[in-house]
Amino acid sequence: MILPGATLGILGGGQLGRMTALAARELGYGVVVMDPDPECAARGVVDRVVVGDFGDAGAATMLARVADVVTYEIEKIGPSALDAVRTTTPLRPGPDVLAVVQDRLTQKEWLAAHGFPVAPFRAADSPAALAAAARALGPCRAKSRRGGYDGRGQYRVGRIDDALDAEAGRAWQGVGGAPCVVEAELDLEAELSVMVARTPSGAVALFPPARNWHVDGILDVSVLPGDLPAAAAARALEHTRAMAGAFALEGLLAVEWFVTRDGSVYVNELAPRPHNTFHTTRLACATSQFEQLVRAVCGLPLGDAEAVRPVALANLLGDLWRDGAPALADALALPGVQLHLYGKAPRPGRKVGHLLATGTTAADALAMVKEARRRIAG
Repeated sequence: MILPGATLGILGGGQLGRMTALAARELGYGVVVMDPDPECAARGVVDRVVVGDFGDAGAATMLARVADVVTYEIEKIGPSALDAVRTTTPLRPGPDVLAVVQDRLTQKEWLAAHGFPVAPFRAADSPAALAAAARALGPCRAKSRRGGYDGRGQYRVGRIDDALDAEAGRAWQGVGGAPCVVEAELDLEAELSVMVARTPSGAVALFPPARNWHVDGILDVSVLPGDLPAAAAARALEHTRAMAGAFALEGLLAVEWFVTRDGSVYVNELAPRPHNTFHTTRLACATSQFEQLVRAVCGLPLGDAEAVRPVALANLLGDLWRDGAPALADALALPGVQLHLYGKAPRPGRKVGHLLATGTTAADALAMVKEARRRIAG
């Protein structure tokens, strides 16, 4: 057990690192982060920023030497940096989890091998292979094997006809002209996510499922607990708990799920870190995802993850700042609304903050957070 007064190291100093650092400070921990940007979002709330690329073994060694345990807020950490941390300091979750998650093909194969439900998929390493996968799967989506988030590195192939070869060429370029995974398109009823925390001793806590809506591949709004088909939510929770055990997880794992119109559930993607859809836990639950991460990696007793009230989230993109500062005060005038800005320079398509709103029901919370964002937009 790593008790308060010790130092938590975080690989990555973005908004997730910032919010984790704030939770760690409340528990009495020191915090140091490693990030390529000396002016990263976490800089103002941590003891030190070690500047280095995510593959920089030297910077990772510096971080590990001043930390008692190290975690991460981003998946793109290089193996050399992970190995450098592990030589001196516990790394939680471990690098074996990242090795699965960092490559979408490896991730799909791991899930299938362990009996977790995934949509039909094929690997493609050329435009011709992508076209062949599309012919086998029907309407589908190509996704880059590495990198890509918020809808980047993806291309939808909807027409399986005589023009498929040309469309596959465009899809190949759309995923960066590199090996990709081609997934069958599903008939979706809903999207949800589940967060599980697990300690080194094997204690487990699950947050309730969140229901999510995306626009252009970017999370737009989310509500926790989500109004979801009960059977589908129960299966997602059961499978997520099982994944934590299969990984021997030490930390957090967020699992994005699809629910189809026939009530089946399929894994979309995994994230072994805090997740955008669980920012709502800061108001909805006695223990936020950020405090839970600190508790999990330090081996402390896990906190209560049950929701005490519905809370909805609306992301704020840099587009809102296009014509100057938006009307933030107008949103804060609404009851039960909370604003969180990340300290990041606004630019189109970039998440620079979010709004949270409470409500007596999920629908009430969603209506309130949407109204708050509408007021910001003017």
